[in-house]
Amino acid sequence: MIKLNSIPAYGRQTSDLFLRAVDIAVSSTALVVLLPLFVTVALMVKVESQGPAFFRQERVGRYGRIFNIWKFRSMFEESSSPKSDFRTGRNDRRITRVGRVLRASSIDELPQLINVLMGHMTFIGPRPTLPHQAERYDDYQRRRLEVRPGITSLASTKGRNRLSWADRIDLDVWYVDNRSLILDMKILLRTFWVAFVTRDGVYADGDKNDDFV
Repeated sequence: MIKLNSIPAYGRQTSDLFLRAVDIAVSSTALVVLLPLFVTVALMVKVESQGPAFFRQERVGRYGRIFNIWKFRSMFEESSSPKSDFRTGRNDRRITRVGRVLRASSIDELPQLINVLMGHMTFIGPRPTLPHQAERYDDYQRRRLEVRPGITSLASTKGRNRLSWADRIDLDVWYVDNRSLILDMKILLRTFWVAFVTRDGVYADGDKNDDFV
């Protein structure tokens, strides 16, 4: 677990229990329904390049707890090590042909339904950060760890990797202070538009997605 300063727990126990019940019901149902897609994608990943179909990497969750995030592997095995450079660019040679499609459509993120079912993540919340990034948070930035990280977020619908880290964190903290069922529904609907229509923000405007500074 990342060593953090004290993070206040903002009540909402009833709301949290309801959201957790929804997470379990929806993620378990989605995993069953999407099983044929999971098998197909996994086979495509395995056929194109050697290595596992899934990629796991340490991320920081609520209150600084460390967990392993699940994704479909989109890079060649030697390039997708958790210790390799995580910054990727549009023309990154480490990304496989299948991986480019998975990233452009955000299908590579679907295995995070496993994380939702296990309680590490939820559907809507700040995107999970890397340990070395969380260790450098100040008190304001650390506030994004007051809620479970999400498969999608407000920042993901407002520019994603095209945003500066300062802007992303401002949006995350605003979400923490203003989250509601209506807001979550708006973010979810906007996510489908961004993921499957505009595909905005998959990569930063520069050569590579920026590290947290």
